[in-house]
Amino acid sequence: MKLFTIFKDIVRNTFSKPYTRNYPTEIRPSFEGERGKLIIEGEKCIYCGICARKCPSNALVVTKKPDQSWQFERYRCILCAACVEACPKKCLHMVSRLDERG
Repeated sequence: MKLFTIFKDIVRNTFSKPYTRNYPTEIRPSFEGERGKLIIEGEKCIYCGICARKCPSNALVVTKKPDQSWQFERYRCILCAACVEACPKKCLHMVSRLDERG
């Protein structure tokens, strides 16, 4: 009896369209409210460290002296955008993961 139920599924799946997308040719559009990824514009940064202090997961490390640098650990980031809101120079941006900017 199970053979007939399996055969019914095989016939139904053979003549129906697939449930998945053909990924390289069909890309899913971004949905409303997607946070995406963090983009840092280093040339605008004044290395004040406010973004690093506001980050709840400590994904950002800003060094003022001696060599003015910042580090971003993307696997620690929880995409809360607290650093983006806190940045006084607006050099941090959250963009869609499908955006071409970065």
